[in-house]
Amino acid sequence: MKDLLNPAHLAAAILYSLMGVVIFVGVFATVDKITPYDLWQEIVVKQNRALGTVVGCISIGICLIIAASLMG
Repeated sequence: MKDLLNPAHLAAAILYSLMGVVIFVGVFATVDKITPYDLWQEIVVKQNRALGTVVGCISIGICLIIAASLMG
């Protein structure tokens, strides 16, 4: 139980979490720039559920790749 509350482990978890979020935002911004249309307008304004599902799947895939790369 002491290892769970170790400040070094907590700091590492926070650092890796922040790194993962920063990488995800960068990759997602790149995907948004690559697409020929505005993702926000298509998903939120026009209620394009199919595109929302695809973007959600892409987000999960990116997160899995980031998590695997950070875990080693």
